[in-house]
Amino acid sequence: MDLIRLKNVKKQYKNGVVAIHDMDLNIQKGDFVFIIGSTGCGKSTLIKMLYREEKPTSGKILIAGLDVAKLRNRKVYKLRRRIGVVFQDFKLLNRMNAYENVAFAQEIFGIPKSEIHPRVLKVLDLVGLKNKAKSYPNELSGGEQQRVAIARAIVNEPKILICDEPTGNLDANTSMEIMKVLDEINKLGTTIIMVTHDRDIVERMGKRVLLLDAGRIVKDYEKGTFKNESI
Repeated sequence: MDLIRLKNVKKQYKNGVVAIHDMDLNIQKGDFVFIIGSTGCGKSTLIKMLYREEKPTSGKILIAGLDVAKLRNRKVYKLRRRIGVVFQDFKLLNRMNAYENVAFAQEIFGIPKSEIHPRVLKVLDLVGLKNKAKSYPNELSGGEQQRVAIARAIVNEPKILICDEPTGNLDANTSMEIMKVLDEINKLGTTIIMVTHDRDIVERMGKRVLLLDAGRIVKDYEKGTFKNESI
């Protein structure tokens, strides 16, 4: 079953630059997909359209039954509840500890306080940080901060987790620890879409890989087939 479907999607910015050209793409529930390509190939534009930071100029984007392009601004929250996003720079609130950073993601959606506590502890445990719940961002390593960011992104149980260079600021060993966490989340049923420049991670994970160039998907590598490919 296709959880995400793009049909003839084009994105042209006001300055005339076409970032995405007539893109067709299907991603199924439970997939783990890497998006790779050189700087300026359209990776960021693609994922921004998925969580509706950007709208396509033409074409159709369907996510979990929602037509993203036609979604009114006041209804975007319906999409955002289906999608979690993890960024390269963590975007944690420094005045809040790990528990509070994750809980805040529930509070903004009006989740009852009685439900927030067990959910937050559950996801902190999943990312291996239950014992750091009271630690503030400046007391955590880069890898730990990213784990908190991941916990925050999944606490509302999204169908889709979008990761934008989540290991970009981390060393190789810490990066693989983060990838193991993401792999476990994927095994629990969450569809993961990850943008990365780290070829080593892509090869070691053995997932589906989309190679973008000049706003087009030029190669769609099936699971486990990217290794040793020259691009």
